[in-house]
Amino acid sequence: MAEPIHGLAGKSVLITGAASGLGAALARSLAAAGADIAVADIRQHHAEAVAGSLREAGARAHAIGLDVGDPGSAKRAVRETLDAFGRLDVLVNNAGTDVTLPIDELGADDWLRVINTNLNGPFLLSKFAATHMRRAAGQAGGGQGGGGGGGHIVNVCSTAAKRAWPNASAYHASKWGLLGLSHALHAELRQYGIKVTAVVAGGMRTPFLLERFPGLDPASLQDPAHVAEAIKAVLLLPESVVAEITVLPLQESSWP
Repeated sequence: MAEPIHGLAGKSVLITGAASGLGAALARSLAAAGADIAVADIRQHHAEAVAGSLREAGARAHAIGLDVGDPGSAKRAVRETLDAFGRLDVLVNNAGTDVTLPIDELGADDWLRVINTNLNGPFLLSKFAATHMRRAAGQAGGGQGGGGGGGHIVNVCSTAAKRAWPNASAYHASKWGLLGLSHALHAELRQYGIKVTAVVAGGMRTPFLLERFPGLDPASLQDPAHVAEAIKAVLLLPESVVAEITVLPLQESSWP
């Protein structure tokens, strides 16, 4: 492992959707910076594989099978992270899904599944994580004014939270909602020393995008590791909070 960066050494990070794509890239990046990683994904065997590779590289890692939209599962994931590492400093709401269909073909179950994963999940996990972070901030002498520092919540949004294209109504609704939720939590939780950041990420070379849109030119997309590095930079800021950051590939086609 690379020499741990002081700002993340000993910190505990729970990442959802961490078995592939941006989540896996972020797990590797933050582990290399010294963080303990809870690798959470609905595909637990894939989460186990990622956690195993992190441990082989010298990091502390724990795999969690997680359905983010299920309240009991979300609460258990926070508790399991605390049990594994004794603390929870950072929550990254990264898990996402989509059903790419015109609205007349989009079933009610499809709509609900996308909203449940992309919006309800971040709400639930933020709710349970913030309860712990507020308590930890109070114990550290934080509270009103945020002097103690109570943790950091990162919500991975998308350029889909800023503009729209056809056949993605559920995805756009969920991501616009997530961006609003993120800014609302920023306004609400900063008094407790809890930072909240929305990451508006442009197109990435991940299966999530390339499998749905095989006509995309991978060269026009960004490596998810670059987005992971941007998130890490935000986490390393000692005092300031970045409420929103936009990370785009140089040839981004979904953003001006």
